[in-house]
Amino acid sequence: MGRTATIKRETRETQIELTLDLDGSGKTDISTGIGFFDHMLDGMARHGLFDLTVRAKGDLYVDDHHTVEDTGIVLGTAIREALGGKEGIRRYGDRILPMDEVLALCAVDLSGRPYFSFDAPFVPGQLGTMNAEMVREFFYAVSYSAAMNLHLKILTPGNGHHMAEALFKAFGKALSDAVSVDPRIQGVLSTKGKLE
Repeated sequence: MGRTATIKRETRETQIELTLDLDGSGKTDISTGIGFFDHMLDGMARHGLFDLTVRAKGDLYVDDHHTVEDTGIVLGTAIREALGGKEGIRRYGDRILPMDEVLALCAVDLSGRPYFSFDAPFVPGQLGTMNAEMVREFFYAVSYSAAMNLHLKILTPGNGHHMAEALFKAFGKALSDAVSVDPRIQGVLSTKGKLE
């Protein structure tokens, strides 16, 4: 049985359906109504080798906040559900990733205890059609709904597009490492005997 999850979330602000396959090949089909956000999710999934389908409709006449944040909630929930009991996974993943002049760091622990650290000097304003502030809000929502420890840091800042893209791709690669199965691990990788 594959490590997949399909999550639907509907509120007065957004309607989202997302399918995630942790053991995919990087195939994507993404439509959120926010072109830049679609581009970031595509890069995350392709470089993490996850299959990802997203259909999101939100109150973009207000702004992009609800759509981006709620997509993060749904993605985090899908990660948690697809992992099941987390038996055999490596649990930790990290990546330092260059994107032209930018250098980004991502570290993930699928501990079951949410914590989020974000250090990225985005200038207020737009990244395409997405507010730069929403990069942080997206990853915050993912980390807490997935119950993961997530650290993101820009080591060498530069162009805002490059910083966002480096963070999304670094997250995809770090998460791919963390969810990978190691046959040497019996049960879960924890001295407590559980990851929750």
